[in-house]
Amino acid sequence: MHPHPHPHGAAQAVQHRSIHSGMVLTGLSLAILLSQLGTNIINVALPTLVNALGVEFGSVQWVVVSYLLVVTALIVGVGRFGDQLGKKRLYLWGLVIFMAASALCALSNTLPMLIVGRAMQGLGGAILMALSFAFVGEIFPKERAGFAMGVLSTMVSFGIALGPSLGSLVLAAFGWQAVFWVNLPFGLLAFLLVSRYLPNAVDAPKHPLPAARFDWLGTILLAFTLGAYSLAMTFSGKQGFAAPIVLQLGLGAVVGLALFLAVQIKARAPLLKLAMFGNALLSTSMVMSVLVYAVMMATLVLGPFFLAKALGLDTRMVGLVMTVGPLAAAIMGVPAGAAADRIGAKLAMVAGLAVFTVGAFVMSWVSLSGGVAIYIVAILLISVGLAFFQTPNNTAVMADARPEQRGLVSGLLALARNLGLITGASLMGALFAHAVGDAATATPDRVADGMRAAFRVASAMSAAAFLLALTTLGQRRRAA
Repeated sequence: MHPHPHPHGAAQAVQHRSIHSGMVLTGLSLAILLSQLGTNIINVALPTLVNALGVEFGSVQWVVVSYLLVVTALIVGVGRFGDQLGKKRLYLWGLVIFMAASALCALSNTLPMLIVGRAMQGLGGAILMALSFAFVGEIFPKERAGFAMGVLSTMVSFGIALGPSLGSLVLAAFGWQAVFWVNLPFGLLAFLLVSRYLPNAVDAPKHPLPAARFDWLGTILLAFTLGAYSLAMTFSGKQGFAAPIVLQLGLGAVVGLALFLAVQIKARAPLLKLAMFGNALLSTSMVMSVLVYAVMMATLVLGPFFLAKALGLDTRMVGLVMTVGPLAAAIMGVPAGAAADRIGAKLAMVAGLAVFTVGAFVMSWVSLSGGVAIYIVAILLISVGLAFFQTPNNTAVMADARPEQRGLVSGLLALARNLGLITGASLMGALFAHAVGDAATATPDRVADGMRAAFRVASAMSAAAFLLALTTLGQRRRAA
């Protein structure tokens, strides 16, 4: 299962590397695609599940939430664990867990069983998301790192884009179980490619730490904190930010964070060395990712509503228009990586955020008279801007990371992305709902008002991310 590298000379290894790196990249791309599909492919099947399992819509949403919760809570811990246990070994386990959980989900005949299966899938997904980007620094020479990051970033966008359309196709043709069975062939191929072509050398620990020194307490406290925050955000979308459960969970997250920080200061081998956040590049990168993905999620959550309720498009047209954005992001991922290699990651990132901010601003001007045209212009700008932010951002941060921390840093980047998605879904959903009132009876004008209101806030968030990017550019230049 784990072939050992050929004992030929280093020169031979370098000769083979270009072939192997392509195979490795294919395997990693498939794995990251699976982990992203896990986030949203099931959404279209929720109404079917209500009938099939005889449950209420409120409880069936846990099929989506359980996956996101587990991924978000564990992603930093598994990244750090990979640095210690061996990233390749843990990655292959992640694929096995994801496939086994997919089979369990497909075979489920009760809602609790399905939710347990989805939580297990989340564990596999967390490992795949946390470690995929970490391998790039190990395998690719510096001048090709941007390209490789571009391919993986493209897969993230492609997974977001493909989820709803692939989900609807599979659901219509084969039923909801097939939404999970479809993971197995992709997962198996990814497993074969990664186990065969990813060099075993990536598992050699740079600074071996005894297993007993893994920061279990810190990992559990961080998982609790992130879980409480994610749940607070999830409930706030339905019940408002003043609901008792939201306030209790919010307080739990604050207390959890305080305890986590206290443990990190005292621990001999902390999960997160807090000094890492003294690195301006990592800290600003995480804040920018949260802001950018919150805005991106707003387009995915509110877009279908605006297109169907305000512009009166039918389901097929809504699906078609909704794929324009992520498809553009996917197409631009590799050129963005090439641009990062050519002009420098930070400059490409600033340019991307400028385009992204203009797109969010244009989206705050959608109207019934402007029709689909303004929406498409806005979504194209947002998506191309996202590609030119995401790839260079990942490239710059991973290039800056020390080899023994690559798993952890890759996990932190994925965490920021997920926190953005969760925050965007609830915060933007709440803003929209506040402006629209009762969604079922809202007039097209009210829906358009809600969309504009949400994207005025999204424009401010995008602008904040752009200004942050400018400051890192200035700092690094002065420091140089």
